Amino acid sequence: MTAHDVADALADAPPHEERRLSAILAALVADGTRTRIGIGELVGAMQDRAFGVLMFIFAVPNVLPTPPGVSSVLGAPLLLLSLQLALGKPTPWLPKFIARRSLPAAEFGAVVRRVVPWIARAERLLKPRLGLLARPPAERLIGLVCLLLAIVLFLPIPLGNMLPALAISVFSLAILERDGVAVLLGYILAVTSVVVVAGVVYALVVSAIFLLKNAVGWL
Repeated sequence: MTAHDVADALADAPPHEERRLSAILAALVADGTRTRIGIGELVGAMQDRAFGVLMFIFAVPNVLPTPPGVSSVLGAPLLLLSLQLALGKPTPWLPKFIARRSLPAAEFGAVVRRVVPWIARAERLLKPRLGLLARPPAERLIGLVCLLLAIVLFLPIPLGNMLPALAISVFSLAILERDGVAVLLGYILAVTSVVVVAGVVYALVVSAIFLLKNAVGWL
C-alpha cells in the first residue's frame, strides 16, 4: 500500500469517517499483502492531519508490550515531530534516513487491530470543545511537552516508555478532535509520567550508589 493507495482509500470513505483516526488506521492496514509500511509513506498519506496521526502511530505501540528495539525505531520520529509542532510548523518533515525506515506490516497491523476498538470508543467521547487549548498557538506548548515526553520515552529507562507514550497518544487524539478537555488530561498524564520516571531514576541511582559503597567497603 503506497501513500496514494491510502489517500484513495480515505477519499472513498464517508466525509465524517475520513476525519476519524480509526478509519485512517484501518485504511493503512487494509492491504494484507504488504510486508512493510514505510514511515515516509505515512507522512505523505496523512497530509494536513499528519502531526496528530503520526504522533499517535509512533507513540501508541509503546503503551503496549512490544518487541525490544521498537521504542528506538519509533522514538526518533516522535522527537522530530514534537519539535516541529513546538516550532509551529504547519506540516511535518522527516529526514530521508528516517522517512526510509519501515516497520513490519504484520506487527503494525497487530497493534492497530488491538487499539482501533479503543480509539473508536475514545472518538465517541471526544469532540471539539475548549478549542483554544487544542489549536495554534496552544499546539506549540503541546509540542514542547511531547518533546520532553519523547526524550524520556527514547531513553533506556525501565518503565519509562508506557506512561509518556500514553500521554503523547492522548495529546495526539486531542489535536485531531480539537478537544481541549483531552488536552488537559494529556497534561495530567504528562506530569504523572515525569514524576513516575523521576522516581524510577532516583531509585536506580540510590541503588547504584548503595552497591558501589558496598563494593568499595568489601575491597
